[in-house]
Amino acid sequence: MSDSAGESARLRRYPELPVWVVEDHQEVLPFIYRAIGSKHLPASNIHFLHFDSHPDLLIPVNMPADTVFEKETLFGELSIENWIMPAVYAGHFSHVVWFHPTWAQQIREGKHHFLVGKDTSTTTIRVTSTDYYFLSDGLYVPEDQLENQKPLQLDVITVKPYKLCNNPKENAAVSSAKKPKLVLEDPENTASTNCDSYSEGLEKDTVTQRSDKTCLEPSHLCSSESHECPTVASTREILEMLKKGDAFVLDIDLDFFSVKNPFKEMFTQEEYKILQDLYQFRKPGTNLTEEELVDIVDTRVHQLEDLEATFADLCDGDDEETVQRWAKNPRMESLVPLVQSLKKRMEVPDYEMVHQAGLTCDYSELPHHISTDQEIDHLIQSVYYVLKNLPKPTLVTIARSSLDDYCPSEQVDTIQEKVLNVLRSLYGTLDIHLVYSEESSPS
Repeated sequence: MSDSAGESARLRRYPELPVWVVEDHQEVLPFIYRAIGSKHLPASNIHFLHFDSHPDLLIPVNMPADTVFEKETLFGELSIENWIMPAVYAGHFSHVVWFHPTWAQQIREGKHHFLVGKDTSTTTIRVTSTDYYFLSDGLYVPEDQLENQKPLQLDVITVKPYKLCNNPKENAAVSSAKKPKLVLEDPENTASTNCDSYSEGLEKDTVTQRSDKTCLEPSHLCSSESHECPTVASTREILEMLKKGDAFVLDIDLDFFSVKNPFKEMFTQEEYKILQDLYQFRKPGTNLTEEELVDIVDTRVHQLEDLEATFADLCDGDDEETVQRWAKNPRMESLVPLVQSLKKRMEVPDYEMVHQAGLTCDYSELPHHISTDQEIDHLIQSVYYVLKNLPKPTLVTIARSSLDDYCPSEQVDTIQEKVLNVLRSLYGTLDIHLVYSEESSPS
């Protein structure tokens, strides 16, 4: 028996599946660490399944790498976009699966294998991945510049919404010939799995039965005569990995089902365009040398540092002379109309927030897709099928992401209840902790 298998066999088991529901996503990490401390999760080789409209795989740019070994200090350094990678560098997560909806395309689909380690020149956490997501934040360094390297397998998988086939002439239960099929996007290969009816396994109030006949519609239809349907090759591999008994955490951000870009409501269209121009990251070509990649990162880091210094200075005073001085820098001319517009609308513009908004304008916009009730139900069904084919997780973490407006506040409670219903239908009684409301109640 391998050390990993031995450790898995020795892990404690919760009598009921714990579900931790927080508001801001980084707040789930202490509960994962608590499960490690109580020996319900192993200290290493944890698989992390992450349903979200955002990858959350950035890194606190200036945080010393060794901070990950000072738990309480670490928790205070993290924010919603950068809380997973420190746990990778600490050695806890070895495999992250980002399940994302069709409107979220921040990282290239497929398999990514790279190293996470300490940059010997800055002592911060950096990666060897050359995906635009990491390059645009200045996080790439060559492998020989990293120490205490940790390998990471990152799988990026699209989950497509699909509809419940229901013929009004038949009973409410979906007949075996019309069971909806699971379809996930697979750029590499297709494999077949059996898909059971969603309505058979889930409580009736979770999905609205429709009187009109709707058919499964991801990018293509599954044949209603067949119980076989395409799924992602990498999903099958994930299943095989999890079936070996390795512990995994199921993590769900409710903005997976419906998401807003809050900055689009905070700024006018013209202001947002200027931010996109100021903070733009021009995608480099392919087949670049290591030296070229380093140059690209250096240029990007200097660009972001200049912009941070600019808006920090404007916090101290946004008089015309200060604005003009910064606007003389390369590609900064549009700072003048931006500040003028902000000052017309606000007595005192929040330039720190302006900078935070700008940081989201690199090579793509933040996802923005406010789902209809029907779209939410279709995605709920998709998540049900993905989880139905996987073993039971060790624990579940859920982020509401509503106070910062990423998940629409008018939809978040409904989505949360639907997600909890899915979990109940799959795993039975749950031990639910509503951390965001400082309440805790079993269900």
